[in-house]
Amino acid sequence: MSTSHHITRRTALGLGIAATASAASGALGTPPASAAPSTSTSTSRPTSTLAATAATTTAATATGAVLDKHFAADTTTLLKNPLTGWALYGSSAPPADYWTKYDDVPLPDGTTISVSDYASVMYMRVSWTILEPSEGVYGWDTNAAFAGILAEARRRGLRLAFRVVVDSRDKSSDFTPAWVRAAGAAGYETQTGSTTVWSPYPDDPVFQAKYAAFIAAFGAQYDDPATTDFIDGYGLGKWGEGHSMLYQDATNREPVFDWIIDLYQEHFTRVPLALNYHRMIGGPKDWGTPDPESERMLDGAYEKGYVLRHDAFGMTTYYADWEKSMAAKWRYKRPIIMEGGWVTAQHDVTQDPRGYVTTADVRRGEFDDSVEAHVNMMDLRNGETLSWFTDETYPLTQRFDAEGGYRLHPSHVVVPGAVAVGATVDLTHEWTNTGWGYLPDNLPVWNGKYKAALALLRADGSVAKSFVDTASDPSTWLKGSPTAYAFRASLAGVPSGQYRWGIAIVDTTSGGTPGIQLAAQAAQEGGWVVVGEVTVG
Repeated sequence: MSTSHHITRRTALGLGIAATASAASGALGTPPASAAPSTSTSTSRPTSTLAATAATTTAATATGAVLDKHFAADTTTLLKNPLTGWALYGSSAPPADYWTKYDDVPLPDGTTISVSDYASVMYMRVSWTILEPSEGVYGWDTNAAFAGILAEARRRGLRLAFRVVVDSRDKSSDFTPAWVRAAGAAGYETQTGSTTVWSPYPDDPVFQAKYAAFIAAFGAQYDDPATTDFIDGYGLGKWGEGHSMLYQDATNREPVFDWIIDLYQEHFTRVPLALNYHRMIGGPKDWGTPDPESERMLDGAYEKGYVLRHDAFGMTTYYADWEKSMAAKWRYKRPIIMEGGWVTAQHDVTQDPRGYVTTADVRRGEFDDSVEAHVNMMDLRNGETLSWFTDETYPLTQRFDAEGGYRLHPSHVVVPGAVAVGATVDLTHEWTNTGWGYLPDNLPVWNGKYKAALALLRADGSVAKSFVDTASDPSTWLKGSPTAYAFRASLAGVPSGQYRWGIAIVDTTSGGTPGIQLAAQAAQEGGWVVVGEVTVG
């Protein structure tokens, strides 16, 4: 059993590792009374214990028995981590050139890139009609175009994210399947140009029963963090943004909100859910003075574990003081997903109070709002994606790559370079986040699953034994505040031989394997940053 204590940066890392020295072998550590599990866990120990043992460190370091390694931040490698980075927008009916137009994109320096290499997620707004054209028949099984773009996204290393839209207003076809209407769901017709479309009332019991059955199947298919990054867990209202809502009974606004929030949470227990922090959430209007009930309703969902997203970054009128205050209120409590609001090919962006003239001006506005909100994710939307790779905008893209979301690395590690067989050793590690966002390990669906760990690596890179510091909490690692820990671990069961120390952030729900790509300038082996050689014997 290992023990751990969360310490300030200077407590352990100014002194090095606290350890005892074996006079007989010259190795660090003392043999334990009994063997420990192959993967160690940690519990707290008093600060005074650390202080008492730290006095032996100087002598150990002088003999060369301690590895004291500093690692610099890698600010250029494109990382693909959960709930951070760029979201590339997909389509349920993709054009034939969808992927080819995003491959071999020229950069200002004359090189080319594939946009999918920049993204960590493919995000798609998709109609319920596409996903369940007939009751109990699902588009992921039967729709070749939809299934094909998802398969190619996965082949390119992208996780998936979805918003299911049921409202047909402003659409050229029905976004709720015809069979729902035929089953007796109440709804209303509207015109999109010359086309008549139908939308259900969200408080209609037939709609709710059919939709609940669909979400159960949707969750069974996509509630897998290995495949899915997040789900927009609302999807009602115009464009699925939660505003301009029409009910059979207007007093059902909050009951419908609670129903759909709870419905998604019932069926997505491992994948994060997102909700647009719209000032008119669930209300009949699309804009105006903030609705007095919106903040309370939204806060309730975020307290339950929803993450924040907003669909109007860069729109000075629609992303204003109320929206900014919501982002500030939840900063580092829940992550924020950004979507730009201006569609530059359709909208007159010069009407924005910031005085936009060019598309590059709009990108700058979106970026500035994202910096202020400390967003974890930015968007590569259909029709806007390539505008992030021009002479004027690519520096912003590079800045988000280097500074946006979370970028974690072990900045200082102190471990023994030689240990006795079966020894108990003290390990010290410091972590730095160079991103303005955070790793949201405090989400209820993640439940603290990401932990710092050290491991003894064999010559082939396999793990001989790992040691998970369960006191570590990556959700508290914020930019400008390096965080250090010290813990004690038993090497019981590790045969004598030559190993390498490795350090990683592991996913404790996936066998303790590395779960977060690290932004360290260092050799890595299977997700483990290599610290240095250690002799056990």
